[in-house]
Amino acid sequence: MKSQQLEKFNIIGISVRTSNNGHADKDIPALWKRFMEEGISSKIANKIEESIYCAYTEYEGDHTKPYTTVIGHKVDNLDSIPDGMKGVSIEQGNYSKFVAKGNLMEGAVVNTWFKIWESSMDRTYKTDFEVYGEKAQNPKDGEVEIFVGIK
Repeated sequence: MKSQQLEKFNIIGISVRTSNNGHADKDIPALWKRFMEEGISSKIANKIEESIYCAYTEYEGDHTKPYTTVIGHKVDNLDSIPDGMKGVSIEQGNYSKFVAKGNLMEGAVVNTWFKIWESSMDRTYKTDFEVYGEKAQNPKDGEVEIFVGIK
């Protein structure tokens, strides 16, 4: 885990409101399935990179309360959000970086989140996000960067 200062950036994608109390384990995989099957990536015009971002935002409290998940791409602005999609600004701030390694289809990412939830980090609960870049291309042996907002 490394702490770093990140600049503000924007994401556009599709979203779902969920919680970790029995819903996220169904809602988030369904959102990923929709993202892939409906070719959402190709519908985001002003993306500035090919990495896929999965952001967690609009927390109602800590990780046990409802929040919104957005899967999409980093974009240069939020001026043109396609119908049915959501724009999110990732605010400038301090973030702890984690790297989930292993089989992405068999819990590598969620297992890293379990460790994050059990940690004593002083989290902001504004926006956290995952980056699925080049190292995530092989889902059986991939790497995903996870950034958690901290105070």
